[in-house]
Amino acid sequence: MKAPAGPAAPALADMADGAPALVPGPAGAGGFRRTALIVATALFMQNLDSTVLATALPTMARDFGVAPANMGLALTAYLLALACFIPASGFVADRFGARKVFAVAIALFTCGSIACGLSDGLEALIAARFAQGMGGAMMVPVGRLVLLRSTPKRDLVSAMSWLVMPALIGPILGPPVGGLIVTFLDWRWIFWINVPMGGVGVLLVTRFIPSIAQPERRPFDALGLILSSLCLAPLLFGLQLVARAAHGLVAEGLIGAGIAFGLLFVGHARRSAAPILDLTLFAVPTFRWATIGGTLVRIMQGAQPFLLPMMMQLGFGFSAAASGSVTVATALGSFGMKSAARRILKRFGFRTALAGIGLMAPLAYMVTGLFRPGWPAPALFAVLLVCGFLTSFQFTAYNTLAYSDIESERMSRATSLYATFQQLSLSLGVASAAGALTLAMRFHGHVRPGFADFHAATLTVTAIALSAFLLNRRIAPDAGAEVSGHRGR
Repeated sequence: MKAPAGPAAPALADMADGAPALVPGPAGAGGFRRTALIVATALFMQNLDSTVLATALPTMARDFGVAPANMGLALTAYLLALACFIPASGFVADRFGARKVFAVAIALFTCGSIACGLSDGLEALIAARFAQGMGGAMMVPVGRLVLLRSTPKRDLVSAMSWLVMPALIGPILGPPVGGLIVTFLDWRWIFWINVPMGGVGVLLVTRFIPSIAQPERRPFDALGLILSSLCLAPLLFGLQLVARAAHGLVAEGLIGAGIAFGLLFVGHARRSAAPILDLTLFAVPTFRWATIGGTLVRIMQGAQPFLLPMMMQLGFGFSAAASGSVTVATALGSFGMKSAARRILKRFGFRTALAGIGLMAPLAYMVTGLFRPGWPAPALFAVLLVCGFLTSFQFTAYNTLAYSDIESERMSRATSLYATFQQLSLSLGVASAAGALTLAMRFHGHVRPGFADFHAATLTVTAIALSAFLLNRRIAPDAGAEVSGHRGR
């Protein structure tokens, strides 16, 4: 079958077995930057929303007339939606079309935001957050799938450079933005700021994102979805409880239940012809090392928005806005990486670049645990600038390497599985930092966390990230050469 002519039509290349393989055509070659920016904007909206909300929970609890602890149910509802629908995102994208699902996901997230802003009680907010989470669960993996299917491999590094920035910038800007909104506006504006971004996002997707032919449909794995939900939901909730140092036995029980259902899912996935999460993707070396290494690094990244603002506010006496003005250096560093990532990978290749920066990034972040009030502001800013640059490079490299050897017909399954590990690793990062901080406080006999406690927590998460160096050395020297353009000796 011949693809329709025109600048927006993807080219189709015939495979040996007669099934069409998707290869980005002229539209992908010329418009990948625009597509990357559209997807990045949607992801930024989601990342900003998730961190802004935490700042407003005490104010919302007072307005609703409930205990502040009960407001955690609003966060739980969002996590439940993520656990249920992230694994299904690849199947839904294949069945209904990635562009259509991406636009609907943005619209659903926006409508959920409107409902959150209109909520007059905790029950209404919980329902609205679940709907918002349904949209968010589809936006991350399907947005990445849209970009992967419309970008030539030679431009994938540049495209991923744009895509990683929301993950870094959103959690950093969230606390100060939330503090400003709560201080000077009504808390409902935390949700309503998503409305113009979401509306513009839907228009841009329908106007500029090409509709790409879908691979052959596969059967829906209902049992796999149930088992994966029963695995992910308890794990995410248990990690959230650990992060809040609450309900120790409940948290342990939830994490244990999640692991048990995870083992059941692994057994099911081995027997199923088309599991909802395709674990056979780990047989692809580049996907395997990128997923595991990226998970270790994201634990450190997930801890950073938790530890740094708290240390700035409790240890330095900064306000939320003031601490945000310092930590925004990390976001600026990630922007600086955008143009450098492709040159670094082309010069050194994935293995050497990830091994080298895999040492430098945790060591740079380790310095943040040594911050003290006597440090000059430019020194704090410089360290965080370097952290942002190095960490952003790692995410760009891992996110690109993961898909470098994945066939087009398996790309949707790869994005679902990769997004699942991303969500778990970020939650594990907060839980690891909170657990290490609590243990350090007990060891030092502190009721209020001090600098020594923050330093111990920082050392813990950076040690985890440093272990990725050993994995990076196992990456093949020529891994991802088609994507990076690196030609080793």
